[in-house]
Amino acid sequence: QVQLVESGGGLVQAGGSLRLSCAASGRTFTSYAMGWFRQAPGKEREFVASHKWRGITTYAANVADSVKGRFTISRDNAKNTVYLQMTRLKPEDTAVYFCAADRYGSSWYGGPGRASSDYWGQGTQVTVSS
Repeated sequence: QVQLVESGGGLVQAGGSLRLSCAASGRTFTSYAMGWFRQAPGKEREFVASHKWRGITTYAANVADSVKGRFTISRDNAKNTVYLQMTRLKPEDTAVYFCAADRYGSSWYGGPGRASSDYWGQGTQVTVSS
């Protein structure tokens, strides 16, 4: 049974940092696209960052003044784990963060609520206080 389990969320003050982890089990995801999405209350799930098997990383460009430059996605294939290092957090980053794994990730970049994925994690809450 394939599982994606996120961890590392919590409450942090604005300007602080958190590192999210997503541990995958049940199969090897070396050749899969791995990514992070988030969903704030009353909003649709939106893309945050992705890491494809060739090492290509992509970050959301129009989300909360852009996460690029503040967030860094990385993966450890030996551990079947993907990470999201978040720095200079803002209150608008508050959301449930979801890990995703997909063979290609082709639908991930089409806008909020449009992404589909082969696998999703259950999510981890990130709350940034002002």
